[in-house]
Amino acid sequence: MKMVLVKKMSQVGFTVLVLLACAGPAQAVRIKELVSIKGVRTNQLIGYGLVVGLNGTGDNQKARFTIQSLANMMAHMGVQVSPDQLKVKNVAAVMVTAEMPPFARIGTSIDIMVSSVGDAKSLAGGTLLLTPLNGVDGNTYALAQGALALGGAGAAGAAGAVVKNHLQVARVAGGATVEREIPMQLDGRQDLTFSLFNPDFTTALRISETINNAVGKRVAKPVDSATMRIQIPEEMRADVTLFIAGLETLEVMPDSVAKIVVNEKTGTVVIGENVRISTVAISHGNLSITIQESEMVSQPGPFAGGETVTTRGTDITMQEDKSKVMLVPGAATIGDLVRALNAIGVTPRDMISIFQSIKAAGAMQADLVII
Repeated sequence: MKMVLVKKMSQVGFTVLVLLACAGPAQAVRIKELVSIKGVRTNQLIGYGLVVGLNGTGDNQKARFTIQSLANMMAHMGVQVSPDQLKVKNVAAVMVTAEMPPFARIGTSIDIMVSSVGDAKSLAGGTLLLTPLNGVDGNTYALAQGALALGGAGAAGAAGAVVKNHLQVARVAGGATVEREIPMQLDGRQDLTFSLFNPDFTTALRISETINNAVGKRVAKPVDSATMRIQIPEEMRADVTLFIAGLETLEVMPDSVAKIVVNEKTGTVVIGENVRISTVAISHGNLSITIQESEMVSQPGPFAGGETVTTRGTDITMQEDKSKVMLVPGAATIGDLVRALNAIGVTPRDMISIFQSIKAAGAMQADLVII
């Protein structure tokens, strides 16, 4: 067992927090991949703006909100012009969205997405004018501006057009600058709340026990299947960041509900590791029916009296594939199930029907999810 010293109290000479880095199973996952910290989250921002500099691919005159927005912007800059006098095709109205990361400080650059809300044909070559980005509370948290970058291209002529990818959505890397911070203070806090991405009672208990063993005292307690409350040791409340960093690197074996997910549209089948099958015999075969129609024409000989006669014939054939009966023993693992189905020679779409039948027979100890 390897002990990693995280912090020492030099005044009294004892270890405050010791992380136990044990050689666990290969499937062990760090806690930081399993949970989020309550209050430490991204925040969505949105704004309305104008993109200018388009090569005649902007909103047309029917998009009155674009013309009105342009007139308002020019009036704000001291240029008085009537909306009825504006006849432009190089301007497009857009919605600007962004995600403000936790602990973002004033001056931090964040990426933005720019999406057309009018009937612009393309945003290629455009420049987003200064656009305030607001939060759900109505306050402005960032300002966005910059040249757009599209992942596609297009060209049009009098009788046709060629388009690659989507031209009405663009991205600006680092296109917004944070102007207001969201207050978030860690130092001095007495407790933390961890929220599981995939709620599970067993996983919550394992995380709590792992944290308690690492700290050396009972500081973590599962509240429910998705929440754990961690009391911060008094000696670590002045450096909560170090305490969280130590907890995030601990490894835990997550647990999950046995589940099989099938997609009937694409024929995709995903089988979880914990799926178990009770003793069951499986037989699956296909029935193929072929109907073929043909016409036969009978003509009289040369210079002979009579009429041409046409008769129709129908040939129906029915073929049923020979199927094997495969016995799957009780408590079969996912490997046993796959080998048994492969031995029968089933396709992914056949598996969907088989799994539904096994579930109906009560022999499947797993959730069957059809999407």
